[in-house]
This record gives sequence, C-alpha cells and structure tokens, in this order.
Amino acid sequence: MRVVWWLCVMAIALPGVAFGQAERGVVATGVVVDSSGGVVPGAAVDLTPAASAPGTEIASRHTTTDSVGNFRFEHVMPGRYVVRAVLDGFDPTTLKLTVGARAPAAVRLTLVVAGVVQSATVTSSSLQADTGASGNLDTIAADQKMLESLPVFDEDYVGMMSRFLDASAIGTNGVALVVDGTEANSVGVSPSAIQAIKINQDPYSAEFSRPGRGRIEVITKAGSEAFHGTANVLFRDASMAARDPFATDKTPDQKRTFEGYLSGPIGDGKRSSFVASGSRIEQDTSAFVHAVGVDGLIQGVVANPTRETDLSGSVSFQKSDKTTMTFRVSYEADTQAGARAGGLTLPEGAVHIDSGESQVFYTLNTIISSHLLHQTAIRYGQEFDDIKGVSAAPRVVVQDSFIAGGAQQDWLRTEHHGTLSDAFTWTRANHTVKAGINIPDWSRRRFDDNTNTAGTFYFSNLADYEAALPYAFIQQQGNGHQAFLEKVLGLFAQDEIQVTPDLTVAVGLRYYWQNYFHDNDNFAPRASAAWAPFGLSRTIVRGGLGLFYDRSGPLVINDLLTSRAGLLRKYVISDPGYPDPLGPGESLEAQASNVTELAPDAHIPSTLQYSVGVERQVGKSTTVAVTYTGMRGYSLFLSRDVNAPLPPLYDGRPDSTLGVLRQIESRGRLTSQSLQVTLRGRVTRVFNGQLQYSFGRARNNTSGVSWFPANDYDLSGEWARADFDREHAFEGLGTFRLGAATQFGVSASLSTGKPYSMLAGEDLYSNARGTARPAGVPRNSLVGPHYEGVDMRLSRDFTLRQRSKPNDPWVLTVGLDAFNVLNHTNFTSYLGTVTSPLFGSATSAFPPRRLQLSVRTKF
Repeated sequence: MRVVWWLCVMAIALPGVAFGQAERGVVATGVVVDSSGGVVPGAAVDLTPAASAPGTEIASRHTTTDSVGNFRFEHVMPGRYVVRAVLDGFDPTTLKLTVGARAPAAVRLTLVVAGVVQSATVTSSSLQADTGASGNLDTIAADQKMLESLPVFDEDYVGMMSRFLDASAIGTNGVALVVDGTEANSVGVSPSAIQAIKINQDPYSAEFSRPGRGRIEVITKAGSEAFHGTANVLFRDASMAARDPFATDKTPDQKRTFEGYLSGPIGDGKRSSFVASGSRIEQDTSAFVHAVGVDGLIQGVVANPTRETDLSGSVSFQKSDKTTMTFRVSYEADTQAGARAGGLTLPEGAVHIDSGESQVFYTLNTIISSHLLHQTAIRYGQEFDDIKGVSAAPRVVVQDSFIAGGAQQDWLRTEHHGTLSDAFTWTRANHTVKAGINIPDWSRRRFDDNTNTAGTFYFSNLADYEAALPYAFIQQQGNGHQAFLEKVLGLFAQDEIQVTPDLTVAVGLRYYWQNYFHDNDNFAPRASAAWAPFGLSRTIVRGGLGLFYDRSGPLVINDLLTSRAGLLRKYVISDPGYPDPLGPGESLEAQASNVTELAPDAHIPSTLQYSVGVERQVGKSTTVAVTYTGMRGYSLFLSRDVNAPLPPLYDGRPDSTLGVLRQIESRGRLTSQSLQVTLRGRVTRVFNGQLQYSFGRARNNTSGVSWFPANDYDLSGEWARADFDREHAFEGLGTFRLGAATQFGVSASLSTGKPYSMLAGEDLYSNARGTARPAGVPRNSLVGPHYEGVDMRLSRDFTLRQRSKPNDPWVLTVGLDAFNVLNHTNFTSYLGTVTSPLFGSATSAFPPRRLQLSVRTKF
C-alpha cells in the first residue's frame, strides 16, 4: 500500500490531464457559407494563435467543413486566435476568435468573390492527417448531425456504434463507457442530448483503463446562450413489419417512443445555462418459443411488454473567466414482463424485471494559467435490479430440447457507487503532460440471492427425460444476503512530445489497484508514435503498444464472500431420482455443499495490445487508414472444479465432504490479430460516412470468469476459436444528401459466422455441467451462418420558421426507417448437442424487416 499512496501523492503533485469536453481546453465550432447563405462543404479551415510568447508557440490547427458546412476544433486552450477559411474560387475569409473557460459561440464565415473579414465555428471531427496522439484516422466517430440522419434501431446510439468495437479488447465487465471524460454505467441523458460518440480515440492513452477499441466515449450537449431544443416521436407496429421466422403468423408488436431535450440560458445566459432531457418508451412485443418435447415440436408466443422512463437535468455556472462548474442529476426506471422466455424456454420460465438508477454528477473546470488546466469530476449513484420468476415450480432442463418449470429466479441487487476523476493538463513548448487519479468504482454492493430454491433437474436428452433419468439436480438453500465494498483505483501520467513537426511521441504509465485481490504491482506502460515520413503531410505512419489490466467485477466477489460465510449452501446431486431427487431417509442438508475459492496464485488479468498502420488523406475531407492490431491476453480468469470426479472412471469426488469446489484461476490466455481498413469522410459529392472492413482471428481457452472447461483435468481441448471470433466483418455508416432538405441514411453490417461447440449429450465426466464434447472434438468446432443486416432511413426537413440567427432555423423532420430492409433471416442460438432433435439448428433469430415512422422538431 505504500506504493499506492506514493503514486497518489505523485499524481496530485504532477500536472495532468482534464477530462471530457475540457480535456485540453474547449471546443470551438462554426459554419462556412457563401454570399447567398448556402453552406460550403469541403472548405479548408485553419485555427491559428494570434500571438504567443517566445518559446511557447502553439501549432496551428487544420480541418475541413463537412457536408453541411460545419467545422470543429477540439481541445482549444484559452487565448486569442485567427480563423481562416479557404476554397478554390473564393477569396480567403478570416475572423478573430477569443477563447475563454467556456466554449465560444459558433462563428460564421462567409466566402465571397471579394475579400470579407468575418467570424467562424466548428462541428465535425477533423478529417486531415495529424500526427497528434489522438489524431488516428481509424477512429470511428458520429456527431449529432450524423446520428440524426442514420437509421438507429430504438435510438440506441451506443449500441449501434458498439458494432465497431473489438471483442478482444473488452474486459470482464463489458464495454468501458466513458461519458464526458469519466467512466459510467449508463449515458444518463436521452438520445437527442448526445453531441457525439467516438470509438478508438487515442487507443494507447494512459488515462483510460481499456484500449481504444474496448471503450465508447460519449460527449453530451452542453448548455447554450440561446434556447435550443428537440422533440422526437417514433412509432413502430407489427402491421408495418415482416413475420418473425419462428412465428406461424404476425403477433402484436408495437413501440411508442417520446423523447427530447431543451437547453438555454439562465438569466441573461452570460454566466449560467441549463440542459434538460427525457424519454418515455412503451413497447408491447412478444418472444417466440421454438423447442421440442416428447410429443414433437413446441411453439408458442410469450407477451413481453416493457416500459422505460429516463429523465436528466444539468446546470452550468461560470464563476469567473477561468472557472466553470456543472451539476447534473439523472433518473432511470425500467420494467419488463415475460422476459427470458422464448427459444427453448417455455412461457412458465419467464421472469419479471424491475430496475432503476439515479445519479448526481459534479464537475469543476479551472484554468490555472494559460498553460495549466485542472478538472475535478465526482459522480454518485444508486441503482437496483429486482428479478422474480413468474412460477415457483422446479426447473427442468432437457439439454438443447426444452426448458420447463419456473425460472427459479428471485434476485435483488442494490448498489451505491461513487466515481472520482481529478487531473491536470500542462502544456509547454513541445510537451503536453497529463497526470491524474481516477476512481472508476468505489461501491457498496448488496445482493439478496434466493435463486434456485426449488431446484433444477438436468437431463441429457429426451430419452432420459422420458425414462425419468436426470444426470444432475442442483439446489440452493440458506441466507443469500451479502453486502460488501468494492474499490478500484487508477493513477496515470503521460507526456505527448512534438519531437519535430513531422514526429510525435507519447509515453505514459498507468497503475491499477483493486481490493480483494492481493495484487499490488499492476503497472501498465503505454507508448505510441506518429510520423509523417519525408515531409509527406498527407501520409502518417502510426504505431503503439500498451499493457491493459482487467478487473474482476462484483459477481466474483459476491460468490467468494458468500461461500466463505457459509450462509448460502449450493448442492449438486449426480444421478438423482425424479421428481424426488433424494432417496428414502435422505435429507438435502446431509449432502455435501459447494464452495467457491480464489486460487492461491490468482491475480488480475492483463492484455498486451500493439499496432502499426498507415493513414492517408486522399481528398480534402476523405481519409483512409490501414491498421494491423495484435493482442495477447495473460492470466485470464476461468473457473475449475478442483474436486471433480477423478479420471479415468470419473465416479467419485476426491473429498466426499465437499460438492463442487469452484476455484477461480488466472490461467487463461488469448491471442488475437486483425487487419482493419477504414475509409472516412466525404467520399463523393453526395455521400459522407465511414466504412470499415476487418479481417481477423482470435483464439483463447476461456470464455470468462464463470466459465468451466469440459474436463476439469484436461484443458488441451479448450484452446480454440474464441466465442466472439469473426474472420471477416464489414461495418458501414453513411448519409446521402439528395437535395437541400432530403437525406438518405444507410447502416450496413456483414460478417462471417461465429463458432459454437459440439456437445456429446452425456455427462461423461460426472461434473453435473453437461458440457462434455465427443472424444477428440475441441471447443467451438462448429460455425454458424453469416450475419447480414442493412438498415435505411429516408428523411426530409421542413423549415417552419427562420430564426434570427443564421443557420439556426426551426425545422420539422419527417422520417421513415426500414430495419433489416432486405428481410434476411439472421438465425442465432445454434444448438450443438448431437443427441438433440434440433442439433445444428437455431432456436431464435434477430428481428425481421420492420418499418418505423418518426417526427422530429428542432429549434
């Protein structure tokens, strides 16, 4: 711990980095128009400091306007600047811009035949070759205008962008979500209050816990000096959809969404502003049962209504020219009935889910000097999940045939969590030094686990079910209440050095610490470089490598603490009777119960990522990047029953006083390599978007901390294709401008099939898991079909009233979305049990073609 405290002191003492929108200053935006007021796409825009003290020169910034004339510069430090717009056929236009603690108002530059001095603004990521550490051109980004023009299912912007993530880079707790510079469990605002979403921005930054392709960065809208707002209404109905491939006829399916946001000044708006957002989602849909029983095929429909309410509000105060603070509160509440039924699970296996989250978020940004910026961000939240089965009957699982009885779910999780980010940014000459401390998780977690209290019977196949011969019965008894404090700490320091105008090098170090794991030496070095060879300003060679540590997540800690306390007992009975698992005179309490423990040598997993690529600006606003990325995973989590029946007979546990002795180990590994080709920008006169093709392979011998090998004493057959492995994948997002007010958006996703395992349909190793494979067959030896999804959106804008400010009208947008427009059937949940009548087939599919109507008003 002395090392941890020493690093804390060092991080606070050193200058460092700011977070979110103030990471290195503020955002400056604008629009370029011609003398008639029409927008000018493809214009070159320069942002140049008006003056600098000797030895403190700040480099000029360059970008191009997007398809609607907007431009954007991020991380602009306070000072006086000159903005200049240039386009062939027009005289250059310049204006003066002063930047303080708050983002300046958007500026407007007019290009005319005769020279005119005007003003400027910015809105779209720079699409020019840049040797900055965060200027990599294989970043996937979507700003507000693109998000509004694309077909986005259920307005799930984060879900749509997550298609571009690399599953090899995702940690045990899933995708790292970074909202306004700090890690969060949810975005916390409605979709229309999102300003931009980015993936793979600065992939080797020491500031973040996960690599660029393992995290999603969301920037929310800030308050404004004038009133702005959006109101959305979306409607979808089964009458406008194709029939589900597992349904004999169309079933009721309707969704109604009401969503919007409002921002504006408080008082005169010079010092204070607000943002409010909210959404209400009402969906009445169905899940489809596709199973097989002793009498043949079982099909049915399970009603699955959901209701969701999200509200948020924030207030920003500028205390002085150098200090700004923001307060935000948010509230979310969701209910879902009939969940988890469908596929092999019969209707009585459904559950009811209630969940909710409320958060308070505070940030303080202070400009200490023209070279030093400080930000503190604090988040406190409460959340809960309450899951209950609709039936209390014992559960019956017939492997890859059907699942009957109750869900055996009675689970309550509550959480009080806090996060802290405190950092500085110091810029001097050719150095930008960042250092700080962030606590992504400091949570009091409570679990009330009353699952499986009536027990579950497991059958290898339908024949055994008819003969009443289950291979296992598992039941849980006792007190499932557990509360604990989970602590995660991160420290970082990084220096980005402009070695020459054509070469930038960034070196950094991050430190990880988590309680419950006696593993205190988790130092993760990071380094990257970008070079424009031989003065070729449009071509950048970029490379980097970094070490990234994972964290266990709360479920593992809960299992360990519950097992140590001995209050909650889990029993596994092999070859039980049915429907009474115990023989005459036997009691459940007399049976050996399960134990969970941490292996003596267990420690936090780590991943080494390295990459090299070439980026090329091929037009004024078009870029292409080719990047090779490799990953190596070390000491990955897996579970193993170290008291499993011994080979070769597998007929008795070594310690008869114990049941399953689950040992959580750090002996998994991973290798992954991929080649990505990314094309971004205004590819043609009418098309603006981003296209990415990936070819890759991923191999591992674990599927996560809760995963067990088929044979606890032999892991040789587990090294195989990873569950998420896709050799070929294509993702595309883009918009076609069909006129001044009409847009056509396209989202396409194509990929080869993911693997799944062949199962023997017998409990060959007597471990009561039913995951044994036929002799000599490795894990994930079977492959499912390819995925093909194409979504389209046609929208048209109607100007209701031209407001006093140019390029800021009151607009009504009417849109028609078509999801899976080709109505391609994308099956999922393939069954690999060789004894199942459904072997090699699927039990569910992604939604068929669905149409959606939307109306949006924006001012």
